[in-house]
Amino acid sequence: MRTIPKPQEGEYPPYAIMYIKLIPDDGQVLQHMHDNFIAAKQLIYSLPEETLYHRYAEGKWSIKQVLVHILDDERIFAYRALRFARGEQQNLIGFDQDAYAALSNADERDLDNIFEEYEAVRRSTIALFNGLPEDSLRRMGKGTGSFNGATVRALAYHIAGHEQHHINLIKELYLGR
Repeated sequence: MRTIPKPQEGEYPPYAIMYIKLIPDDGQVLQHMHDNFIAAKQLIYSLPEETLYHRYAEGKWSIKQVLVHILDDERIFAYRALRFARGEQQNLIGFDQDAYAALSNADERDLDNIFEEYEAVRRSTIALFNGLPEDSLRRMGKGTGSFNGATVRALAYHIAGHEQHHINLIKELYLGR
C-alpha cells in the first residue's frame, strides 16, 4: 500500500490531534487501516452478544452504535478527502454525530451486516487514498464550525485515528481492559 507521510500541525483542526497522534509516524496509515479493521472485527466478534448493547454510562452509545458511528465518520471524511483532492473550494459543514447515531438503528442491525458494511467502506477508503494523485495529498480544503479544514493526507490520518480512538474506548470503558 501507498505511503502517506503524517500531516504537520496546521494541516488539520486542533481537535484532530487526539486522533492523529494515535497513528505511528511511519507513513503506513493505509496499512494501519487494513490491519485495524481485522483487529476490531476479531475483538468485537469475541464478545458475547449482550455486550454489544452495553452502555458504560447513561446517554452513551452502545458498542453497535459506536461501530456504525465509525462508519459514518469514515464515509464523511473520505468524501471530504475526495472533494479536497479534486480542488473543492466550497466550505464543507460538520455533522451532528449524536443525531446520526440516534437515527442509525444500530442496535437493531445484525453484527454480520454491520461488518459487511464496515469492510466495504474500509476497502473503498483505502482504494480512494491509494489512487489519489501524489500532489493532492497536501491540498487543503475548507470547512466550517469545529471542522475548519484539513489537508487530504490529514483526513486519512483522522479516519485511522478516529477508529483507533473508539476501539481504545471500547476496550477501556466498555470492557474494562
